[in-house]
Amino acid sequence: MKGLWFLLALVAVAKTEKSFTGDQVIRVDVQSEEQLKLLHILESEEKWDLDFWLHPVSTELPVDVRVPHTHLTAVKEYLQAHNIPFTVMIDNLQELLDQEKAELKKNHLRERSTRSFNFGAYHRLETIYSWMDTFVAQHPNLVTKLDIGRSYENRPMYVLKFSTGGTKRPAIWMDLGIHSREWVSQATGVWTANKIATDYGTDASLTSLLNTMDIYMLIVANPDGYVVTHTKDRMWRKTRSKNSGYVCVGVDPNRNWNAGFGGPGASSYPCSDSYHGPSAHSEIEVKNMVNLIQSHGNFKTFISVHSYSQLLMYPYGYTCKGAPHQAELDSVARAAVQKLSSLYGTSYKVGSICNIIYQASGGSIDWSYDVGIKYSFAFELRDTGRYGFILPANQIIPTASETWLALKHIMEYVRDHPY
Repeated sequence: MKGLWFLLALVAVAKTEKSFTGDQVIRVDVQSEEQLKLLHILESEEKWDLDFWLHPVSTELPVDVRVPHTHLTAVKEYLQAHNIPFTVMIDNLQELLDQEKAELKKNHLRERSTRSFNFGAYHRLETIYSWMDTFVAQHPNLVTKLDIGRSYENRPMYVLKFSTGGTKRPAIWMDLGIHSREWVSQATGVWTANKIATDYGTDASLTSLLNTMDIYMLIVANPDGYVVTHTKDRMWRKTRSKNSGYVCVGVDPNRNWNAGFGGPGASSYPCSDSYHGPSAHSEIEVKNMVNLIQSHGNFKTFISVHSYSQLLMYPYGYTCKGAPHQAELDSVARAAVQKLSSLYGTSYKVGSICNIIYQASGGSIDWSYDVGIKYSFAFELRDTGRYGFILPANQIIPTASETWLALKHIMEYVRDHPY
């Protein structure tokens, strides 16, 4: 009966869900500062309703933009008129989304009939939360589930805590899925949690780490947004809080931290995907994280996992000035990326946020670094734009497996370099 309700829910959702039929994702390889300026003008054209997956920031980096089918001709004419070269990365976004949804449905039925959980599939929020309960029950001496507060729409926010005892021991923080449409992030979190519990007791290095440190994992940092990506709008990125005087809802939770808040790389316009919010920590989801981290007071590393672009970054984002520990952070990140690449040869770039992508204020790892958590890092997982946010589910386990090698290196380094 439960399965029937799930299918009925899917049918109901399909009727109200935003369609991306005919929308294309276009890649622009910027060749000059002049072209960059022209793309900034394009970005500010609200009437075209463009969704920049990778923003125009430098001549070194590609620009990816989802163009609604209604404005395709106008946008392509604009680019051609200014001799700006572009290629079509995704010809019809809805086709990819239909494939993704069909796979979700098939996997749900398979999991139901086999009473198992497939780590190589994407899941809805309630399935992830239900898996957490099973997982905690399977590892009662290692894992506990902490309710760190409610989201704007009153959903619980759950942290998985891995601990072998003690109170407020040196700890590792990891959050995933703060931008809700980056599904490979949440899926990597689920796989990683299972990997930690499975390897404890058999992997000597991880076991020694957990005998002296705790690991805290917030697998779905933006639960309201994540639900929206499954029910109404697959491309939703922000929270769901109401913005006074505007119909558009939501704040970019990774522009809402008290670190250069409201500066460059964040928008003051509530309808923007990078809207910073009315004030620092205005978003309850951000506040819940801040409260836990500050009340604990002994976190030694802070890792935030996003997608896409294949980058490992450290502070700062709100300024291009080097962080005091830049040389050490760079060396840790480069060694971590070397480990990651050893599995499948996946290539990652390393650098500070401001220098590797763009100046972006109000970001989580700048805040964590500024409150004294020296080893603060942000990952941008696979891929480099072929699928972007719609990474096929068959890449979840390869992505999580290679990322684990980098995460493990960072955690071991932090264990061996107390401060």
